[in-house]
Amino acid sequence: MVLVTAADVTDRRAAGIMLPRLQTQFRKISLVWADGGYTGTLVDWAREKLQLTLQIVKRSDDMQGFVVLPRRWVVERTLGWLLRTRRLARDYETRPDSSEAFIYFSQTMLMARRLASPASPARPERSRWAAAA
Repeated sequence: MVLVTAADVTDRRAAGIMLPRLQTQFRKISLVWADGGYTGTLVDWAREKLQLTLQIVKRSDDMQGFVVLPRRWVVERTLGWLLRTRRLARDYETRPDSSEAFIYFSQTMLMARRLASPASPARPERSRWAAAA
């Protein structure tokens, strides 16, 4: 599910729009992981109005350097996959719906490549250069 908003819309406000849509489309969802930007009344609102558990993945103040946070890596990995699409690496779009369409297109192409790939999960994908050697 994708929601692109104007730059002046806060993450918490966008979550208030996104969470009801998410629940409508995926009725069995009960747990959502979020980063520290989604704390506050949003957690209580999600629990009371939507019966969703909004679990905040926080970074500790005493952590030094790079630390993999639980569940946070899933979001970072997905954003990394999206930014491999050249069109999404720069912000060329002027309309939010156009940006959303390119995100859906990028994810569709990624999943189509993975489904069509002959590599199995037990065997890592080989590059085309390794096959020529």
